[in-house]
Amino acid sequence: MEHWEIVFFFLTVAFVYSSVGFGGGSSYLAILAMYSFPYQEIRLTALVCNVVVVAGSVTMYVRKNQVNWRKILPVTVLSVPMAYLGATVKISQTTFFQVLGVTLVLASILLWLKTSNQDTVASSVDDKNAGLVKNSLLGGGIGFLSGMVGIGGGIFLSPLLNLMKWDTPRKIAATSSVFILVNSISGIMGQLTKLSGKMDYSKIIYLGLAVFIGGQLGSRMSLKWNPLVIKRITAVLVFAAGVNVLIKHW
Repeated sequence: MEHWEIVFFFLTVAFVYSSVGFGGGSSYLAILAMYSFPYQEIRLTALVCNVVVVAGSVTMYVRKNQVNWRKILPVTVLSVPMAYLGATVKISQTTFFQVLGVTLVLASILLWLKTSNQDTVASSVDDKNAGLVKNSLLGGGIGFLSGMVGIGGGIFLSPLLNLMKWDTPRKIAATSSVFILVNSISGIMGQLTKLSGKMDYSKIIYLGLAVFIGGQLGSRMSLKWNPLVIKRITAVLVFAAGVNVLIKHW
């Protein structure tokens, strides 16, 4: 594998992000795009790393009773098949990188937005207002983009749910983790239906192992990272990567 430093980058991203309950999918995409990996490898690698890291977060949230399955189901019921569909869409490498660049720029803007850190229930929104159709369409749209680009979708879902005052920040974080996990798995299944024989699976194994180690270490350490600072530093890096991708491939 060339560029062994990427293994260290992935381990570090997984370590920092998992310590505050994030997955780091956008950062994986940004790193791989900067190194100009083949686009099929970029998508599959990012999704596999998402599953490896976020699975631990979902387990933690379930144990702490932060997962509200009744509210999560409407968000994910359409996103899973749409993520699969998005992953099976045939697009050229140029089109992929153009969509990826725009996605990273939009994601950086959402990451920069400051949302409330207060763990209080939003009184302005209840289950009646957060209706099945609205949640399903939101989840389905993000799911399709997730499968096509190779992200879990939490980078879009979490800020939007916070802006909607959908639930407490902690419950939204748990919902986003579940959303990322199921959409990443669905996206992987979709991509496996049309992968070429030229895939370098050793890279995926090495990077998956790196994020597993980083994710396990980060989730077990009570580090005093400021989630907003991490999000905004990531926003700058993701924005720079997105602009760089657009310059190269537009």
